[in-house]
Formats: sequence, structure tokens, C-alpha cells
Amino acid sequence: MAIFRYPKPKPSEITPQRLFERRREFLRRSAGSLTLAAVPGLWSAGAQSWTGRIGDAESTHFSTDGDLTPKDAITSYNNFFEFGTSKDDPAEHAHKLATDPWTVTIDGEVEKAGAFTLEDVLAPHTFEERIYRLRCVEAWSMVIPWVGFELGALLKRHEPTSRAKYVVFETLHDPEQMPGQQRDILDWPYREALRMDEAMHPLTILAVGLYGDVLPNQNGAPLRLVVPWKYGYKSIKSIVRIHLQEERPTTTWEAERPNEYGFYAVVNPEVRHPRWHQATERRIGESGRRRTEKFNGYGDYVADLYDGIDLSEHL
Repeated sequence: MAIFRYPKPKPSEITPQRLFERRREFLRRSAGSLTLAAVPGLWSAGAQSWTGRIGDAESTHFSTDGDLTPKDAITSYNNFFEFGTSKDDPAEHAHKLATDPWTVTIDGEVEKAGAFTLEDVLAPHTFEERIYRLRCVEAWSMVIPWVGFELGALLKRHEPTSRAKYVVFETLHDPEQMPGQQRDILDWPYREALRMDEAMHPLTILAVGLYGDVLPNQNGAPLRLVVPWKYGYKSIKSIVRIHLQEERPTTTWEAERPNEYGFYAVVNPEVRHPRWHQATERRIGESGRRRTEKFNGYGDYVADLYDGIDLSEHL
């Protein structure tokens, strides 16, 4: 069996060991002091079993601790149209979202289908800190220290059938809590999907935290997808359903504007976009622009997923 080796960071991205150790110690100490004010809507006797584990998540050896995007930028500059179309709308309105209790339905082509509490979804999984690059189709980017676990591990627990070819995700649809859904911006609820081999890839994770804390509402609490080699709109937030099926689905942005947003949506500087120049990107917190790497720099690990597919034609 082939051994998967995670991407190695560039030397310039690696934080000196003394700073790394100080950061880990800070996270361990602060994990035990989370309060209701710090984690609105997520701190209860039922939720402590998994939220308390977030600060103890260990960085894997491949992660970069260097050049992280500041936390205040990550939590204040977001695309989450369920709360509004401006970048600051999610941070302003997401406090309305109640994330405890939370239920995730896992159904379709699986042997073990049902509606599960978030605690049951998370309980068997060991959390890791994964520091990934995030590239938005709008040509801005971040470096984010997520806390989560591999999506493939969750799917295996529910025993996909031989007919499971695609994994479809849905965001919560609740216009009272998500005021952006009161407007006819998109066909709600938001839907995204992956091919089965993309979903099972070791780099694909479900995130429950960032910067050692519980995931903020505006960043997709309590459960979001992170697929680092694809544009950010593929990494769906606030997931309430995971559905496995045989036929390829049409995703939300693909249906809305198929000439701009494709099903695969891999980061590809070689493909022109009608509105945003994709060859370079603006890293939030930096001045100037940097060159965009195909597959967001993860090509050595995921390019073979697309052998035989013209990614300039199939966006």
C-alpha cells in the first residue's frame, strides 16, 4: 500500500522551535479556560466533551506555523452569504446562529444512515491541527491553522455502498438565524459536493476549530469542510447533511453561474475568470501580490486525481 506523505512547508514558513513550543503551551493552558462569552452558543455540559479537546489538538509534522494569517482577519473577513454579501456581514450577524444542539444527517448510499448529534459525529475522532493555505476564487488568500479530522474517517464509519460515487453537503437553512437567506441571492440551502476519491483524500478534513479555539460561527461553526487544493467556495460551512449518491450533483454556484464556478473548482492560475485575475493572489495581511500555485501548492499530492480531465474545460 502506498504511503501518503503530507506536504512539507517551505523553510521560510517554519516558525523557530522556541516560538512554536511557546504557542503550543499557550493553547494547552487556554483550552481549559474557555468561557461562555468566548464561545457563544457552544459551551454546555453536553458540548464540553469535544470542545475541550480542541486546544489539545497536536500539529502534525507537515504543518507550517509560519506566516499565519492573523486570527482577527480570519474571523472578520469572510464570504458566508447566509449572513450577507459583505465581507464583514458574517462577523456582524453570525451570533444569531445557535450551534448547540446540532444535528447532522448522513444518508443516501451508506449502510449506516441516520440523524446524529454533533457529539456522536465527533466522539470517535482524534483532532489534529492542520495549517492549510486557503485560496478564494476572488484572488485573495489566507494561511489558517484549522483543527479537525479527516472526512474519510467519518465516511468509513458509515460504510458507503458500491454505488456511492459523490458526497453532497448541505448548509443549514434557517432564515431567522441566517438573515442572508431572507434574500433571493442563491437557491437555498447552499450545496456543495466532492467526488468520492476527493472526499476520501487524506488532505480533506472536517474542521471544528481554528487557532486552537472552537470554530467561530462566521467561519462555519460548528462543522465545516476544508479542501485546501480547491477554491474556498467548495469548503462548505455549517453542515447539517452529508448525502452519498451515484449521480454527479449540480452544486449551488455551479447552477448559479456555470461559466464562472465549476464542479471541480481546483485552484488553477492557468484558467481565466471573467472577473478575477487568477495568476496572482493577495494574501490577507500582506502588501503586494504573490504568484498562485496550481492546486494551491498541493499538486504533488492531488494532481493524479484528475488524470485524463481537462481542468481548463471542466472548471
